[in-house]
Amino acid sequence: MDNIVNFSDWEKIDLRVGRIVNVEDIEGADKLYKLTVDLGNEIGERVVCAGIKMHYSREDLVGKKIIVFVNLAPRKLKGIESKGMILAAVSKDESQVVLLSPEKDVEVGSRVR
Repeated sequence: MDNIVNFSDWEKIDLRVGRIVNVEDIEGADKLYKLTVDLGNEIGERVVCAGIKMHYSREDLVGKKIIVFVNLAPRKLKGIESKGMILAAVSKDESQVVLLSPEKDVEVGSRVR
């Protein structure tokens, strides 16, 4: 493997359980949704843009618990500052995108290790 990550680098990554509380279309974006995600009392709500529109309806997403990379540097997408990344499994040909979520019910804001 070429992309070996040192344990000290892994420790810097902050993954949390979040709950999607709102989903909005983004004008001019065929693939992106603007998601508002509740990450618990410590972090609060964050806006995250995700290219999952072709794989999930807005109704499928609201209330869904997902895993969020919360300390990723913010990035502007279609003029919206995205403060994190939703984790998903993606098939080799990218025809399937499946959001990662906790196996059992766990408190929003819980750390993923």
